[in-house]
Amino acid sequence: MHKFNSGGVEIVYDEAGAGPPILLVHGFASNARVNWRDTSWVRTLTEAGRRVISFDHRGHGESGKLYDSALYTAAQMAEDARRLLDHLGIAQADVMGYSMGARVSAFLTIAHPQRVRRAVFAGLASRMITGVGGAEAIALALEAPSRNSVSDTRARAFRIFAEQTGSDLRALAACIRSARDKIAIEELAVIRVPVLVVAGADDDVAGDVGTLVRAIPGAKGVTLPNRNHMNAVGDRGFKEAVLAFLA
Repeated sequence: MHKFNSGGVEIVYDEAGAGPPILLVHGFASNARVNWRDTSWVRTLTEAGRRVISFDHRGHGESGKLYDSALYTAAQMAEDARRLLDHLGIAQADVMGYSMGARVSAFLTIAHPQRVRRAVFAGLASRMITGVGGAEAIALALEAPSRNSVSDTRARAFRIFAEQTGSDLRALAACIRSARDKIAIEELAVIRVPVLVVAGADDDVAGDVGTLVRAIPGAKGVTLPNRNHMNAVGDRGFKEAVLAFLA
């Protein structure tokens, strides 16, 4: 793992393989290893002849921990991704984000379209426009003395996942309380790079794929049958769809 300074925040990243670059942007309470290595994404993409760059978001994994929710906006996190490309001297890359990482990837694509060759927004579809909700319940679950005291089912699932990934619970609570900016249809309409939207059919966090596809000119969509927010990320059909899109 390597480190660089992103506007005063230490960001940890990794690289593998050689070829056209692709930047992987993980989801909330996860990290680059859990989201992309443990699910065999890094191996899949390197075997397909790609240079794979992954990193831990601020507040996540091995990157710097911040406890002010104002420092976790999607725009700021998108700038971490842009600065990483600058640090590596990469003028343009394909970008793939999952869940919160899809929102960050969308902000990156809108703010810096010249840096993104193609984009995959996965694990977040119509809810990118309408919002996900439940942030305060998740924050309280992360701050609870133990998982056993959390009654909200979805919030408890995030607490369990955060513990499994060895996360800093206080930093994650600050992150989830940040301004979780919705993206207006008018903003999505300015995207001109090729976009693939992917989500599980049973993913109530992501929402429906079709709504987001219709909002982005020329976008394509894939709905993964019998997959939810947690198990869609490593799905074989997801990988096949992305490899075909990138080819």
